[in-house]
Amino acid sequence: MTSPTPLARTGRAWYVTEHKIREMRGYAGTFVATALGTPFLYLFAFGVGLATLITQNVGPNPDVTYLQFVAPALLASAALLVAQEEYTFGILMGFKWNPIFVAMNAAPLSPRQIINGVFLFVVIRMVLTTVIYFGFMVAFGAVTGPWGAMTIVAGILGGFAFAPVAAYAATIQEDRGQFAILQRTIILPLTLFSGTIFPLTQLPLYLQWIGWLSPLWHASELGRQFSYGPTEPIWLTAVHVVYLVGLGVLGWQLCVRISARRLNK
Repeated sequence: MTSPTPLARTGRAWYVTEHKIREMRGYAGTFVATALGTPFLYLFAFGVGLATLITQNVGPNPDVTYLQFVAPALLASAALLVAQEEYTFGILMGFKWNPIFVAMNAAPLSPRQIINGVFLFVVIRMVLTTVIYFGFMVAFGAVTGPWGAMTIVAGILGGFAFAPVAAYAATIQEDRGQFAILQRTIILPLTLFSGTIFPLTQLPLYLQWIGWLSPLWHASELGRQFSYGPTEPIWLTAVHVVYLVGLGVLGWQLCVRISARRLNK
């Protein structure tokens, strides 16, 4: 009996992705309602509500409205929330609450293929969420540049950069509220320290370093360059891309290694 080719072994990750997609059908109504309602409410609140109170320039470009400034960051935040949900509860569920990863590993699926399939599913969810968000951005007039659709890519890279959270989730043996602590102490505060609703430069210098380390800041700034830029030197835009991709690949590979150690022990 011949062994599977490398292509066949790689393609097995899609079986895991298919399983996750079929599983998602159970909460498809919630997904659709959230995907449609969240961008409308947020863009309406910031574009029609808060923007009426902000009359001065919020960025380096005096022609940019507050809605145009904040919209790419909101899109990146939406991708981040999708990734955060799947990288935490999605990973831990596969190991503990509904240990489907153990069953998959007993079949001809390696830990790498399992994690790759999960990450592919996360990308698909982020694509669906950000495309819908971008559609609302266009409807609200929040996109002015010809490269506006690339804000979708920036948002997906931002979500991917949270892959170290997936590696952390793969290490958890017992649920003691770790994700709630993570949500309250890291995820939520990022909106205040990542230049999402106001420029990072408005923070004291001793707090700006938090934004420099935050994937959300890098994704937001990258999205702004595509939406209405350029407003920064090209080298800084390159830094955003390298940082997001590098952090995402690091977390992804760590998650694979930790999962392999956990499943093959």
